[in-house]
Amino acid sequence: MTLRAGGHVTPLAADTLKARRITVLGGVTDASLDGLAPVADVKSIAIGSDHSGVALKAGLRDHLRQRGLSVLDVGTDGSDPVDYPDIAAQLGRLVARREVDAAIVIDGAGIGSAIAANKIDGVRAAMCTDKTIARYSREHNGANVLTLGATLLSVEDATAIVETWLATPMGEARYLRRLAKIHALEKMP
Repeated sequence: MTLRAGGHVTPLAADTLKARRITVLGGVTDASLDGLAPVADVKSIAIGSDHSGVALKAGLRDHLRQRGLSVLDVGTDGSDPVDYPDIAAQLGRLVARREVDAAIVIDGAGIGSAIAANKIDGVRAAMCTDKTIARYSREHNGANVLTLGATLLSVEDATAIVETWLATPMGEARYLRRLAKIHALEKMP
């Protein structure tokens, strides 16, 4: 729930809202919170990698297509060096423009791609190494881009992480309030 500018909540109303686990968002400069939570039912996903993640990307791409998802394969298919920031930015822009519901970026460790993708306004990329982090990244942090390290994960482990990530919706309203604060940070000079 968003409190309109100039509005206030009485103490009785605050107690009632708290008892019903309803969070009132105050101090949010952009009153429209639509689109902050990641798409819960991902139907389209983009996947890309640099040269180190070609094999992992192929395994995940095939798995996702077998699940019936629309998969846009971006990035390289060979061993010639490719710069991960270019792939991460391209996938991040697809998510930010809502051309796909989510994206997966793969590089050697996954860290650089997360840093690069997070430079795109509207992207919340998380590098995940296990199912627990994948769940938290979606449920608590609203991640809409998953980054993976090809040198750290087997195809089986990465598949389990992706399955958990896709199956986890955004959690409670208090997490949306935190996303609104992250969104406000993106707009700061």
